[in-house]
Amino acid sequence: MKRTFVKSMPSLLLAVFLFGIACSGKNPVEPTRPEVTPLNTAQFEERLQNLAAQYRIPGMAGAIGRNGEAVWSRGFGEANVAQHLPATSNTAFHLASLTKTFASVVVLQLVEEGKLDLEDSVAKYGVALPNAAEVKIWHLLSHTSEGVPGTQYRYNGARFAKLDQVLLAAVGRPFTNLVAERVIKPLGLRYTGPGDLKLAFAAGLDTVALRSALAQGYSSDGKQAIPYPTYVGTSAGLISSTQDMLAYSWAWDEDRFLKPETKTRAFSPIRTAQGQTLPYALGWFVTEYNGEALVWHYGYDTAISSLLIKVPARKITFVLLANSDQLSARFGLGVGDLLSSPFARAFLGWLAAGS
Repeated sequence: MKRTFVKSMPSLLLAVFLFGIACSGKNPVEPTRPEVTPLNTAQFEERLQNLAAQYRIPGMAGAIGRNGEAVWSRGFGEANVAQHLPATSNTAFHLASLTKTFASVVVLQLVEEGKLDLEDSVAKYGVALPNAAEVKIWHLLSHTSEGVPGTQYRYNGARFAKLDQVLLAAVGRPFTNLVAERVIKPLGLRYTGPGDLKLAFAAGLDTVALRSALAQGYSSDGKQAIPYPTYVGTSAGLISSTQDMLAYSWAWDEDRFLKPETKTRAFSPIRTAQGQTLPYALGWFVTEYNGEALVWHYGYDTAISSLLIKVPARKITFVLLANSDQLSARFGLGVGDLLSSPFARAFLGWLAAGS
């Protein structure tokens, strides 16, 4: 758009033009998003390697599983630059908001056991919110608790974290202990646990393995080693490896966590009373792509980024973990736009090629 064109526009027309831009939320000169290009496995690896270099990610690990088996696994760069430790499938990375999918397991298991009801008001569990009496557990789990509950999606980790209090009030045990007993130990996930190793120890997990596997976190430019956030709960704070995350995803596929009908609800995007389909379900994002449902989540925080994409109909999972925020920081994943991520598009290219 040329400056002379804007200056010559009548004021009313200019106002309408700018208002239209503001409402669309788009920059008029923003380039069109690249199309998904089919990629064989070698091309897929090269694409991820180039992206890691482009976004200055010190260490990254990725894996793809199909029908319970790893069909591709690769580390990129270093888990700890100063120590020259390579990133591998057994490197533990912080998950940030990928933790929310684990919270979904715990909450929904308690619902199946009759210890919680998704229709319960969170006020029943002592949760303090301005509209607590109207907010139900499923509203917190689906990021629809703000405004008129159940009518709009607003990604809000602080609101989701109110589930910590719900769990503690309902069964008298913290999320970290519940997830260890219900997910981590039954699956034998050696490199998965709370990022706070004191909480991991209290939950009976192998803190020696966790400490030795944990990647160092780095600044956005990949140059400075920095500490991770300290919160651990339903909203964020778990760590895991790509190997463990494939096993975790496979347990979802095989209905080892939940009854099939409960899993279906967890993977079904919320529909409002007005018929609008929202991008989030119960602890998971859901995107339809080429007529197929993709169930996914991402993580993003200081020194952390992660991405997990499931193709439930084909029992295929892609997981990518990094020790900086650059898998997620630049993209619109929080609004539910999976294809905004070039890392996600690379996987979809691999999927399209039938690799």
